[in-house]
Order: sequence, then structure tokens, then C-alpha cells
Amino acid sequence: MEMRQNRGLCLIFFFFIFLFVVSCVNAEDPYRFFTWNVTYGDIYPLGVKQQGILINGQFPGPKIDSVTNDNLIISVFNSLDEPFLLSWNGLQHRRNSWQDGVYGTNCPIPPGQNFTYVLQVKDQIGSFFYYPSLAFHKAAGGFGGITILSRPGIPVPFPPPAGDYTILAGDWFKKNHTDLKAILDGGNTLPAPDGILINGRGWNGYTFTVNQGSTYRFRISNVGLATSFNFRIQGHKMQLVEVEGSHTLQNTYSSLDVHLGQSYSVLVTADQPAQDYYIVVSSRFTDPVITSTAILHYSNSAGSVSGAPPGGPTTEIDWSLNQARSVRWNLTASGPRPNPQGSYHYGMINTTRTIRVANSAPVINGKQRYAVNSVSFIPADTPLKIADYFKISGVFNLGSIPDNPNGGGGYLQTSVMAADFRAFIEIVFENSENTVQSWHVDGYAFFVVGMDGGQWSSNSRLSYNLRDTVARSTVQVYPMSWTAIYVALDNVGMWNIRSEDWARQYLGQQFYLRVYSPANSWRDEYPIPKNALLCGRAAGRKTRPL
Repeated sequence: MEMRQNRGLCLIFFFFIFLFVVSCVNAEDPYRFFTWNVTYGDIYPLGVKQQGILINGQFPGPKIDSVTNDNLIISVFNSLDEPFLLSWNGLQHRRNSWQDGVYGTNCPIPPGQNFTYVLQVKDQIGSFFYYPSLAFHKAAGGFGGITILSRPGIPVPFPPPAGDYTILAGDWFKKNHTDLKAILDGGNTLPAPDGILINGRGWNGYTFTVNQGSTYRFRISNVGLATSFNFRIQGHKMQLVEVEGSHTLQNTYSSLDVHLGQSYSVLVTADQPAQDYYIVVSSRFTDPVITSTAILHYSNSAGSVSGAPPGGPTTEIDWSLNQARSVRWNLTASGPRPNPQGSYHYGMINTTRTIRVANSAPVINGKQRYAVNSVSFIPADTPLKIADYFKISGVFNLGSIPDNPNGGGGYLQTSVMAADFRAFIEIVFENSENTVQSWHVDGYAFFVVGMDGGQWSSNSRLSYNLRDTVARSTVQVYPMSWTAIYVALDNVGMWNIRSEDWARQYLGQQFYLRVYSPANSWRDEYPIPKNALLCGRAAGRKTRPL
């Protein structure tokens, strides 16, 4: 009798253990699995045969649809004849710079091999994209959209749209990426782009179908190499709702400037007579202006597009600057969590450090280069994050780039700046050149507190927006102007800060910020993945298992 009772108690015990385990499994954030094969293939986006980079045979690549906190398992097979890496523009990789996909953190995937990225879109929503980060591969394709929807039950500050469209637009060259890279390697500058693509196609090559009276969300990303663009839809207004993971005040625009690496979401209502309309993307601050179009097709259309595509704004900087200042955070909207975005009072936190970043275009050893605070970045023989993990000396030196411009001549260096975990810092991007610059910070969303013409000084802080500026990961700096951002360094890792002008990035206009915590805790940073590729001076070493 006693044995039966003990057996019954054991069964009950194991039953509750089973329920506990099942509940833990069910409570885990969902997993989404992707298997991608990266190949070369013939493409004709501007009517000329080119060697494109395809993912599963697609150009652009497959779109990633996800929900806040999803785990993304992306197995990438490199079927090219050269090393390859993918990076994730705007994803923050919380505690996990190991998955950033740039050469400063990851060894490239060798030809004929694969690597599986393990990402979590932790506490993120919004519109982003991925792209190839090595060499000049971005000029051949290999990019695609990323959408992160809010979790069920998290309020979104607008009704569900009837459809959700991704627009990947950017300048394009008829030359193959290998030829463009050879031009840069020879110390020369790139020619002007030959055209603009919208979702991989040229003039009127892509159609978006809408139902009259319905509202649609368009996620617009500039995936180009060198050029800002203006986006507009003939006869329609656009209501801005999100910028790179931040809900915005829902201002209405007739056209929108989108700079290199940036992403915007707008709502468009099909409230015009039933016919087809031009979707227009045209280059900004270029002479001549390059234009491309797609079609907004009403499902009950009574006619095709007619007339000339609508013109965009002039080349004046003030118009674009004022529009940029009008993009504000929606303080009452929830972000990835139910608390309102305005609950984080970034303007009430004292900054502990100011870093001034000045771009320049020096000629070094007879070749055109680009620099940050006079330092033109050169890649090391071992990824910096891996060298840091294995404590391999001689790969990089902390402090190899100064916090402020010194006005000196350009020089080559593997530039890494040290920073403390949980510091709250100010970064000022200073542009003394006559072209628009675009800057991206991997691993972070930052607050764009100010931008203006002229030289930045401490008095410029008087004009900062310390209440409702938008949080984003990529920001423009206008000619002869400055842009200031606030960043909470709450993400340990080795993070790339770079120009989004891809020729400038390739020729040195980038550096790495090493955000360091002495705790060596999984709470602050995940350990090196057991599948990490090891190369350079780390080849043959062992990683500790997860």
C-alpha cells in the first residue's frame, strides 16, 4: 500500500515537472528558420547584363517577416567563389555583437561553406534591411527587407493597414561590382550612378496593387551606394508613422527625403480616382537628377499612368533640413513594450563624454582615401572582436583614433575607440565637405538631438531637442553642417561606426567602438558562439561551448 502511494506521489511529482517544462517551452519566444543559398546570377536591372548576387535565386533577396523578440535562425550557404558576409542594418543584436556580420566582428564565410546566424530581434519593432558587407558586394545585390511587427496585445498607434509593402530603392551602376572595386583599389573615385532601382527593377518595372479607399503601409529603405533620394507618389499624400524602429508623430508629407542606409514607414490611402499613378524615386543633391518610377495600380483602374512623373524638391539644403527636424518621436505610442516611448527621458540624463567625428577625403600614398578624425581605417588580419576575445595582441590598439578632429593629414590605421558599458555619451558628426554624409552606428538606436549648418560648438547645445527627437540608427549630415546624437551605451560589444556611402566606407571612413564591461557576464554579453568561424591569427583555436 505504501509503495503504491509513493509511486502515485512520484507520478504526480513528475506530472507537475512535465507541466513546468512544457510551460517554459511554450513561453519561449518563437523561432523562425531560414535557409539561404548565395549565388551569382545574370541580372538586367538597367537593360545591361550584369553579375548579380542572388539569395535563393532572388534579386533582391527574400524578405524577413518577424515579430518582436522572435529568434531568427538564418543558415547562409556561400556558393560564390569568394568570401561573403551578411549584416543587418538597424538590428541591435542585444548582448550579441557576434552576429553583427561585419569583418570587424565575424570571419567571412569561405566559398563552399555555410554559417548559421542566430539573431533575436529583442525589444525591436520597425523597418530594416540586410545587405552584404564585404568588399563591394553591395553593388551586386544580396540585400533584402526586414520587417518586425509588434507583439499581439501591444497597441500600435494606427489601424491595421490593408497591405504592407517593402520598397528597397537606391542608385545603381551598370558596371559589375568587381569593376567598381577595381576603380577604388586603383585610388580613383566612382563614376556617377547610371540609374535608380526600385525593388531591383528600373523604370516602371514594379507594380504595387491597391484597392480604392483602403490604406497601405509602405516601408521605404535607401539601399544604394552613394546617393540620397526623394520619394513621392503622384497625387497622394504620405503619413509618416515609423522610422527605424520608432513610432513618429504622424505628420503628412507630399515627398520624403531618404538618405543612405535610412528606412521610413508611411501610410498611403488610395483615395484618388481609379487609375494608375507614378511612384517616383529621384536622386537628391546631384546634377543631373536621376529618376526612376514604379506603378501604384488601383485594382479597379480605369486607365494607365499618364503625363510626366511629378517633380521633387529643389536641390536646396534648407528644405531637406527642415523636413528632417520635423520628424519627431510619438511620446504616447508604445514601442516594443506597452510603456510609452516618452517614458525614457533621454534629455534629462547627463552625458559623460563628447566624441566629435569629422569626415575627410585625404590622398594617402598617392591614392584617394576617406578618413575619420584623420584616420583612414584598414582591416586587420583578424576580426577585432575575435582578437579581443582570444586576447591576441598586435591586432588593434585602443585609442588608435582620437575623440576629436586634429586637422592633421590622413594616415592609415586599424582604428578602435574604447568606451565604457552604460555610459551616456554625445557624438557630434562634423561635415566640412560639400556633399551630404550619412552615418550608421551598429548595435544601437540613438537620439538625433540636433543638426544645423556651420561649425558645431558647445553653444550649439542650446538648440538641441531634448524632449521628442526620434531614435534611429542612421543619420544624415548636410554639407558644411553638423549633426549631434545621444547614445546610451547599453550594449556590450565591438560595434562598427561607418559612412553609409559605400565607397567611403570601403576606403576607410569607419571605425569601431569597443563597449567594454569587466563583469564578463552572460547578463551583459553572450559568449562566443560554438559555431563561430575562426580565421587569421585565431585559426585553429577552440571556442567554449554555449
